[in-house]
Amino acid sequence: MFKKILKSYDYSLIIAIVLLCLFGLVMVYSASMVTWHGVESDFFYQKQKFNLLAALIVFIVAAIFPYKAMKSTKILLPMVVLTLGGLVILFMVGKVAGNALSWIELGARSIQPSELAKLSVIIYLSAVYAKKQSYINEFNKGVVPPLLFLVMVVFLIALQPDFGTAGIILLIAGAIIISSGMNFRNIFKLIMIVVILLVPISLIMKDEIFSEKRMARLTSYSNPFTDERDSGYQLANAYYAIGSGGLTGLGLGESNQKLGYLPEAHTDFIIAVISEELGIFGVGFVLLSLAFIVLKGIYIALKCKDAFGSLLAIGISSMIGIQSFINLGGATGVIPLTGVPLPFVSYGGSSLLQLAIAAGILVNISMFVSFEEKYRKDGTAQPKPASSALPQKSSFKFK
Repeated sequence: MFKKILKSYDYSLIIAIVLLCLFGLVMVYSASMVTWHGVESDFFYQKQKFNLLAALIVFIVAAIFPYKAMKSTKILLPMVVLTLGGLVILFMVGKVAGNALSWIELGARSIQPSELAKLSVIIYLSAVYAKKQSYINEFNKGVVPPLLFLVMVVFLIALQPDFGTAGIILLIAGAIIISSGMNFRNIFKLIMIVVILLVPISLIMKDEIFSEKRMARLTSYSNPFTDERDSGYQLANAYYAIGSGGLTGLGLGESNQKLGYLPEAHTDFIIAVISEELGIFGVGFVLLSLAFIVLKGIYIALKCKDAFGSLLAIGISSMIGIQSFINLGGATGVIPLTGVPLPFVSYGGSSLLQLAIAAGILVNISMFVSFEEKYRKDGTAQPKPASSALPQKSSFKFK
């Protein structure tokens, strides 16, 4: 039995995740080796190496721990309480970084509760909507109640203010809800409710949302060179880095823009350093690796016969895909900058930790799917029937 379990793991997915993390570690060192923070040249590299070791441990635990156990109330309830508690405590003891109250210091380390909240929302919504499959289209009973936790999380994160993370969580939740089997009529109702709620929130927080700095990001991203020394400074220097790389790049460690010109070179703009130093080949490796992980997650969701597992895989793969698009889009001027790290590559402990847990869960779901398929082929056991998360009837038909 143990050998069968080991053979059921998707090692191509594991290898892609590990290689991307190791590549990220190398690039974090390269991007931060010339630092202007008054610390040693390997300061961020050493911290990220510790983050990666911690991430490896939680990844292995998540890959072994049966994902189906996470839908039990004994796990969901403490997770909900800890998530909301962490976001509330943030306003009492939190630390401001990047103009947002996002961090809680724990000795020499700090955590970002909003990063861990992403995974909590994915697990919670997947578990609740999987349990409500028999009455998923009863709006007041099957649709609305699970959204209370989502609304509270998004509201607390928006208050920090961190509108980028709040928006990402809403998009991830949207992917799970669309995949849950809910009909188009109820999905449309939810969209209208979100729009209606956004109006008073926008009025209450108008000074934060429409601040001069945020509006400058919206107006300058399409042409940063019109205000290259102020609002367009980050993006203009990212363009210089990307344009200098060419096909093969200037060589590992040879970036010029990281010499004090490109802010956040080891976090939000690490793809610009990768492009400058390793060219199209380096960028291509990152893009192909991320695309492989996301598409693999969608494939696992389609193959999984368990509603909870399928929705979990959709939520995790959409999270990785959405964050990748927002980071890469911001660094290349496709969309306005939001300060979102590149999954598995950028420097950051909280981000890497929650991504490792999410990736481990995805690997665990894949293992269960493969294990059940082999059981069917061998005829040694009959798997218990489970409802499919992706609805048999189209979600886009009016009832």
